[in-house]
Parts: sequence; structure tokens; C-alpha cells
Amino acid sequence: MKLVHNVYFTLKDDSQQSVQALLDSCEKHLTGHAGVEFYSAGRPVEDLTRPVNVRDFQVAVHVIFESREAHDAYQVSERHVQFIETNRDSWAQVRVFDTYV
Repeated sequence: MKLVHNVYFTLKDDSQQSVQALLDSCEKHLTGHAGVEFYSAGRPVEDLTRPVNVRDFQVAVHVIFESREAHDAYQVSERHVQFIETNRDSWAQVRVFDTYV
């Protein structure tokens, strides 16, 4: 069973520079891991502002793993841990949504 890992980052500084710095760090640390079938990171769509659209984040990361085991290995991998250590001070809030699909 595949595991979808969605992470939404609200930044302390929501400037375009800070958003781009986090996106660059995502690209550096979160890509190319074993067992990943899909990876993307991006910003919210600016003009989708219906009442149901959540707008309180600046960066979202979406990863589809081939299995729970691949997800678990990713979580403790050196590059993922370095991503957290490098960026955690810039985060006001992090929300993680994991689902089996």
C-alpha cells in the first residue's frame, strides 16, 4: 500500500525570499530518496480563495512513497534530518497529513 505524505509549512517570515529559500532547501534535501514514487513542493495557488481553501501556509510538500517502510526510512535519513535541522527555526507551524492510498 502506498503512503502519501503531505506537509504544510507556515513560515515566521512569509516574504518571497523566505519562501524561495525553503523551496530550495526542499529541492536539495527531500528529492531523490529511495522508495519515492512522486515528489513535489510548491506555493499555494494565489487566486483560489473560496471559503473552503486553506490559505495559512506558504509551502507544501507532497511525497508518495511505495510503502510504509520507504516512508519510515526517509524520516530518519541523513538528508531529511538535515532539512529539519536547517529550517526548523523558520517555521511558525508545520502540519503533516499522512494517508494510505
